[in-house]
Amino acid sequence: MTPRRVLFLCSRHRLRSPTAAVVFGAWPHIEVDSAGLADDAETPLSAEQLDWAELVVVMDAGQRRRLQSRHGARLRGKRVVCLDIPDRYDCMQPELVELLLRRAGPLLR
Repeated sequence: MTPRRVLFLCSRHRLRSPTAAVVFGAWPHIEVDSAGLADDAETPLSAEQLDWAELVVVMDAGQRRRLQSRHGARLRGKRVVCLDIPDRYDCMQPELVELLLRRAGPLLR
């Protein structure tokens, strides 16, 4: 089975998307990457990451709009999913991990 390539995005790539990459990185048949959409992100989103991804997962609606406005052409044919997870959790906080498993887990099974 070919691994599914999933890209997790948040604003600054400090809390939510790095947590998602750790949580789902060990799942079978999934390859993960993560980045941030803000100009000052720890790891800014690259065109190569978008080209690589089959599924793009954003944490909130504002990020979905930013992604679409900046990279709309690269998103053609890709599924973009918004998890509606607010930016109020620390990296690897148990509540964040639980939300990620509940909202993204079914998409990745």
